[in-house]
Amino acid sequence: MKVVSAEFIKSATEPSQYPEGELPEVAFVGRSNVGKSSLINAITFRKNLALTSSTPGCTRLINFFKVNDQISLADLPGYGYAKVPVASRRAWQPMIETYFKRRKSLKTVVLILDVRRYPSEKDIDLIHWLRKYKIIPIIILTKTDKISKSQAKLRQHQVKEVLGLTTDPILFSTRTGEGKDTIWGAIQNSLAAENPHFIQ
Repeated sequence: MKVVSAEFIKSATEPSQYPEGELPEVAFVGRSNVGKSSLINAITFRKNLALTSSTPGCTRLINFFKVNDQISLADLPGYGYAKVPVASRRAWQPMIETYFKRRKSLKTVVLILDVRRYPSEKDIDLIHWLRKYKIIPIIILTKTDKISKSQAKLRQHQVKEVLGLTTDPILFSTRTGEGKDTIWGAIQNSLAAENPHFIQ
């Protein structure tokens, strides 16, 4: 997908603050420090569209973006970082569950995992929760430049088996750009499945 325009819309914590759901929406979710914001910047070809930080767990809000006036992206707060205040960790689940349940424009979810780590209990719980609501996530394994290609392929197979996936997780690296086109292809295919008239 050729990205012509990409812009930040707003941040929110509850449905009354969400932007109008006029466009099909893709949500990005994952543990803290897996590279969600970096991935969004990479696939939109923008350096600072989604703010990144060296401190895990810094995203506490749902951040909404618009691409090509055609797709909405939602960057959800990361989960699982122990040093985030207890109150923030407790607030995460109801905020995210409310988003998944109430956001009618949500069409697909991109679940981001660190290729060097096995899926955590929270990752697996999230996948089960999404399946319960008939949401089939697109699984991305980030930071593939941190390990060898053979190790990345092995982990790709292992994650597929552990999560019971029917397709391979997508290998992605912010540094090398590996996987960017594949990610957009998966997103576009998912949106086209929902709406055959979606422009690709």
